[in-house]
Amino acid sequence: MKKSGDEKVSLNIRKASIDDVPLILKFIKELSVYEKISKEVVATEAILRETLFGDKPYAQVLIAEIEGKPVGYALFFYNFSTFVGRPGLYIEDVFVSEEYRGQGIGTALFKYCAHIAKENKCVRMEWVVLDWNPARKFYDQMGAKPLDEWIIYRLKDEALNKMADL
Repeated sequence: MKKSGDEKVSLNIRKASIDDVPLILKFIKELSVYEKISKEVVATEAILRETLFGDKPYAQVLIAEIEGKPVGYALFFYNFSTFVGRPGLYIEDVFVSEEYRGQGIGTALFKYCAHIAKENKCVRMEWVVLDWNPARKFYDQMGAKPLDEWIIYRLKDEALNKMADL
């Protein structure tokens, strides 16, 4: 990996630990600002400790570091294809701090996730992207394809509460 000149920098991607919870929340907040939805962040360090590192972890996190400095993260979990009978890897977030974009860190995080997916016999890797996000060009270059025939539905807040009461 190169810096702005010919200097090489050392990129390390590692699995996050419970000690990284403040950092993970910081990255989540940075991502929410980038996506123009910072009002929607209600996660706290306590919630992340429980849901990512508690008795039943719901997702896994990777931290990207350059020269030991955290510069980005990826959060993923497994889903399942009933038609194929195999798991998939769903990427909830890939985020690189603004000053480190364009250096291949996002690519490295995706490659690391792809390696984990293959290691765990996943048949696919999926994620959702906002329609205005310039990263869509990057995803197209990777060979990822948008699924125009699938529409995401979401139940949340009062609608979810109402459905759960049925």
